[in-house]
Amino acid sequence: MAKGSEFGAFMEKFILQPNSSSQQLPLSGLTFAVKEIFDVDGYVTGFGNPDWKRTHSAAISTAPAVIDLLKGGATCVGRTVMDEMAYSINGENIHYGTPRNPYAPDRVPGGSSSGSAVAVGARLVDFSLGTDTGGSVRVPASYCGILGFRPSHDAVSTSGVIPMSQSFDTVGWFARDPVVLNQVGRVLLHLPNVDPVRPSQVIIPDDCFSLSSIPSDRTTQVLIKSVKKLFGGQILKHVILGDYVKEKVPSLQHFMSEDHAYNIPSLAALSSAMRLLQRYEFKNNHAEWVTTVNPNLGPGLHERIWDAVRTTDENIDVCHSMRTELRAALTSLLEDQGILALPTVPGDPPKLQTDPATLEMFRARAFSLLSIAGVSGFCQVSISPSAT
Repeated sequence: MAKGSEFGAFMEKFILQPNSSSQQLPLSGLTFAVKEIFDVDGYVTGFGNPDWKRTHSAAISTAPAVIDLLKGGATCVGRTVMDEMAYSINGENIHYGTPRNPYAPDRVPGGSSSGSAVAVGARLVDFSLGTDTGGSVRVPASYCGILGFRPSHDAVSTSGVIPMSQSFDTVGWFARDPVVLNQVGRVLLHLPNVDPVRPSQVIIPDDCFSLSSIPSDRTTQVLIKSVKKLFGGQILKHVILGDYVKEKVPSLQHFMSEDHAYNIPSLAALSSAMRLLQRYEFKNNHAEWVTTVNPNLGPGLHERIWDAVRTTDENIDVCHSMRTELRAALTSLLEDQGILALPTVPGDPPKLQTDPATLEMFRARAFSLLSIAGVSGFCQVSISPSAT
């Protein structure tokens, strides 16, 4: 379990100093931690599992994303706990303990970048690095009451990062302060400082908000009031996203099912396709190691990982077509400088040690929401009202 004042966030502590002591660097004076999926020269990248750590050698170089942050003036203070093999959004790790959610101590921190989110939420670091394949930055940011950014797919180098599913893998980051979130992003994305762009429209998918258990006076009403105050009500637009996606993404017909009670059928199909392609790519990346080592895996993870190992290539070509169609559909919907505002997850974080069967409906709804950015490859920021 999580220990002491460090909230169980860290796997190991060390110091990597910035490449220059210049106070003019954008991240000068800031500290950060990295998920145990990033290579750091001289350390074994453990991937959240002791058997993985035991059967792999120390890295001989450091991931470029980490190097960029050091060059930007930040100091790295250690690596953080993660879900085994990045294959969960819960944040629980049977081997290393579950980092304690500083925002809701009786609830899961979210994963798989659990320790990175907790380190930021508990004010142990100024920002941190995680990865997001199916939601592993956005979910823990939401659960821990902080900010989390998943960039557009391929926008930040994933070299030196253990792959989970390359069609969806992204390097993301957490912060409490939006200014820091922006500064880190400009370093990782190699962008100059520019003035913010005014959105051309803010689209509210009413059906997506209907999946949320959070009352509308804490979600849509706050959002609408804020947009009107900042930009005026004329840029607000309401859509039924599920109907739009069903019409514009014909490949989803291969994944449609009648068994989607309490969900949006087309987005549930999108989630199914995303998870199929993830399983297939995970198998290609790691099946040999899993079948050879037969690692000790936690409950839920064991079944999920072995299901992936047994995945076939049926409908994989359709998954790729579906990604292309969704990207075109959202590009058309958003036009230039449009924003799609939707819930990150469908409610409050689940309580610790909740029965997996009880979690299934929540997980299904969560992945329906998370798959929109995940499959399209578009960026998404998770904003919590408690972030400061």
